Amino acid sequence: MRRVGVVDYGMGNLMSMVSALDMVGADVGLCQRPEDLATCDRIVLPGVGAFRACMEALAQGGFIEALGEQVLRGGKPFLGVCLGMQVLARRSEEGGSHDGLGWIDAEVCRLRPADSALRVPQIGWNDVEFSADSAVFRRIPPLADFYFVHSFHMVCADAGNVEATCDYDGKVTAAVRKGNIFATQFHPEKSQTHGLQLLENFLNWRG
Repeated sequence: MRRVGVVDYGMGNLMSMVSALDMVGADVGLCQRPEDLATCDRIVLPGVGAFRACMEALAQGGFIEALGEQVLRGGKPFLGVCLGMQVLARRSEEGGSHDGLGWIDAEVCRLRPADSALRVPQIGWNDVEFSADSAVFRRIPPLADFYFVHSFHMVCADAGNVEATCDYDGKVTAAVRKGNIFATQFHPEKSQTHGLQLLENFLNWRG
């Protein structure tokens, strides 16, 4: 059984993620201290809230260096969700200009759909387009719908890092992948059958 650590840095819907991972057979626990990450085979970084507050909480908790050690240097499979995806970027324009972890060469920008019928934040279900050979989307039908709640989105400098997109008056990055790093803008833990399948795929994904 894969030992999955969910990073508990004071932000995010942790118990929904823990419950969903438990449903797909993970040995899951909360990582409340940086040293807890060393006991896990895989790491999940959830997040709900503001970019700057998230980075400050990670720094104050001592998680930035520990995550770098375990994921970048240790090669452990990593899943970021929603804000946990956005902080992987170099910077965000949310509430000013703020530096992120810089794991993905990208910027986080506000959603600006020209269609006035599309509101910001995007809240609800949206079809997600991904490559048929994507290991993390294995056994998920084409254009499956996932649940989104976000006002900002990741704009990647390297299109090769974009694993999936959705349409919100234009292509919006729905998932990114780089080596052993995978992240989604949508919430798999709130996306019912397709979300649970994606989490199960993550448990078996080798990066």
